[in-house]
Amino acid sequence: MRDFTLKKYELLLKAIKSTGYPVSTIFDFIKCPPEKCIILRHDVDRAINRNLEMAKLEHRYGIKSTYYFRHIEETFKPEVILQMAKMGHEIGFHYEVMDKAKGNPEKAIEIFKKELEDLRKVTEGVTDVRTACMHGNPLKPWSNRDLWKKYDFKDFGIAGEPYFSIDYSKVLYLTDTGRTWADLKIRVKDTINRSGINASTGLTNIGLNSISSTDDVIQLIQSRKIPQICLLVHPNRWCEDYRGWTKELLFQNIKNVGKAGIVMLQNNR
Repeated sequence: MRDFTLKKYELLLKAIKSTGYPVSTIFDFIKCPPEKCIILRHDVDRAINRNLEMAKLEHRYGIKSTYYFRHIEETFKPEVILQMAKMGHEIGFHYEVMDKAKGNPEKAIEIFKKELEDLRKVTEGVTDVRTACMHGNPLKPWSNRDLWKKYDFKDFGIAGEPYFSIDYSKVLYLTDTGRTWADLKIRVKDTINRSGINASTGLTNIGLNSISSTDDVIQLIQSRKIPQICLLVHPNRWCEDYRGWTKELLFQNIKNVGKAGIVMLQNNR
């Protein structure tokens, strides 16, 4: 079976359900972290319909996850956002305001407040937007998370930000960035601090180099070795029809070459 299809993702959901792992949204985990859980996060970067189909699939399995929406024309679709919210999914803000403000934090925070307000108006009466997560554009020189060097997201009613509010020395972080689960040198902005890992968490015994496919992730979950796992899944990469799947594969492979070059340049500075 091809990887990165909805059918493959359904197998992942079945594995989670069969092992008894509770599934947690980002907000619920930050508020009260379970000792054992799968934190399920999605970045709505593009291809809004693929995001909706994934949300519907999770809903059929009784799973609530977190969807972070960018404030751009392609993805900021109030009818889709509201539909997901009514399924019980957490709606979060996928901000890229330092990019939009060209690195100016004073302009960036004003954009942040306005776009957050827009998103909250959409979900008003159904749910609140309680977490935000930065979007990383590898072609931009700024990091959107740098906004919080000057400001505090809690001042805007934001309870947490996954890159700041989750301790990844205790939580195993796996992402499909680059259309692979492998921990390759292609992550320009989607990086975390794995330092200070405690042996009692089991993370020291996991060979991340052995994880590259969704089947590998399924096997890891089925092993029940890791108490807390955070999965970042980009729904735009998961496509059922063969034409769209092939287009996504070719596009991502080309993009990965460029990202690897950027990482190499950064490391050589």
